[in-house]
Amino acid sequence: MKVMIIGGFLGSGKTTTLRSLGRHLVEKGHKIAIIVNEIGEVGVDGETISGSGLVTKELTSGCICCSLRISMEYTLQTLVEEYNPDIVIIEPTGIAFPMQIKEHIELMDVEDLSFAPVVSLVDASRINMEISQVPVFIANQIKESEIVCINKIDLVDAETVASVTRTVMQLNPDALVIEFSAKRMDDKFRMFIDLLAGESEAEHTGADLNSIEMSGVGSYSGEYFLRADNLHSDRMTSMLVHLLEEIKSRLMEINPEFIGHVKMTLKFREGLIKANLTSAHGDPFVEILDETGDEEQHLKLLSAVTLVPRDKLAGIIESSISKVLGNEGISFEKKAQQEQKPINL
Repeated sequence: MKVMIIGGFLGSGKTTTLRSLGRHLVEKGHKIAIIVNEIGEVGVDGETISGSGLVTKELTSGCICCSLRISMEYTLQTLVEEYNPDIVIIEPTGIAFPMQIKEHIELMDVEDLSFAPVVSLVDASRINMEISQVPVFIANQIKESEIVCINKIDLVDAETVASVTRTVMQLNPDALVIEFSAKRMDDKFRMFIDLLAGESEAEHTGADLNSIEMSGVGSYSGEYFLRADNLHSDRMTSMLVHLLEEIKSRLMEINPEFIGHVKMTLKFREGLIKANLTSAHGDPFVEILDETGDEEQHLKLLSAVTLVPRDKLAGIIESSISKVLGNEGISFEKKAQQEQKPINL
């Protein structure tokens, strides 16, 4: 079984990359499983990836390079016994160090493992902001990678792409650097897929670092059951944009240059919608992922942003949801969060 670790800071495009990569590998006849690690108690990415027809398991309430090693080992062993994939793709939380994850998996009691080169994604449109907010963390994440993918090149000009590439190569001159748009699945993205056929040769050196502490990121998540009969796609798309704009405005009062990820999924009778915001300088992005609905209507939200204390972040999220959903006349109830338990696959 081959393990692919696809890391990168919050909002770098890991989930879009995994959806595109997973679909491509399935089309080529591979049996794929994806493990998604979320820092919050509520998983968001697993729902959007599973909508692509991929087998997805979530590890929540921590970081797999810090506090979830036992859950990771249990999940890998159970995947082997019950599903037997030939490729497992791991999407760590955006505040993890990918090479540490590889080292920990190598020490687990899981047989017949090999590793693709360890990957980190970089958002071409905002790496300078990331370096200004959390310089040591971003540098370490890039240095711990064998392949560095400069993603979202469709959002910037050629000069910016060249500048980002130079920055990455200065931080990690030994890495393979490739520039692409995962969203567009361009020719260079297909080249990246070919590179994953290789074998990882790098090893983690030095002491383990606590990535959560180094990141300076506050996080908060929640799931909300919605009770309404007139939730239509246009209305819900507009509501999610307003919700993210409200959250952004409030966050900027605390950190005018925040970066990170505020992401959410809305499952309702008309389908599944994904929405996200990645920085103080970005705009909300909303897309309809699936037009197959569900009688159980819920909103899942995960927020992780730089230099905003968790208690203030929680207050902003909760009050914003109350305000925006209240203005829409949508009643809701927050799901009680439970203690993290071993995942039942």
